[in-house]
Amino acid sequence: MIFAEPGSTWWPVLWGPVFAVLGAGLEALSGRVHWVAWLVVGVGLAGAAAAWVRGRRRLLAVRLTGTTLTEGTESLAVQRIAEIDGVAAPPRARVLGGGWTVPRKFAEVPVRLDDGTVVLAWARDGEGLREALRGLVPGARQVE
Repeated sequence: MIFAEPGSTWWPVLWGPVFAVLGAGLEALSGRVHWVAWLVVGVGLAGAAAAWVRGRRRLLAVRLTGTTLTEGTESLAVQRIAEIDGVAAPPRARVLGGGWTVPRKFAEVPVRLDDGTVVLAWARDGEGLREALRGLVPGARQVE
């Protein structure tokens, strides 16, 4: 693995149980605590957050190996990448990963393929992805 971004961490799954503990604590200040209800709330919110995190980890993950760039659910052979630097993104360039646009809070990295088309790769650390690609693409200039 040369470059990797998981798409999300698992810590948001803790939001539900923390909320339930705080709610039970506040309820304890006023008298009787409804433990079963708070347990259901904590488990329910943790389950919903786990589904959300799992989806983000599947759809927003970026992985670069020596042979493959994977953006979400789409993989591109690194040998198809012809140019990285100085590539301008034309209007309506295809976004890798199957989305209509580059995901929010992700930097776009325009890449020219061997057939001349320009596609948009993306990563939270766009410059890190670009630098990692420079090491794999023959003829890509190294930035000093």
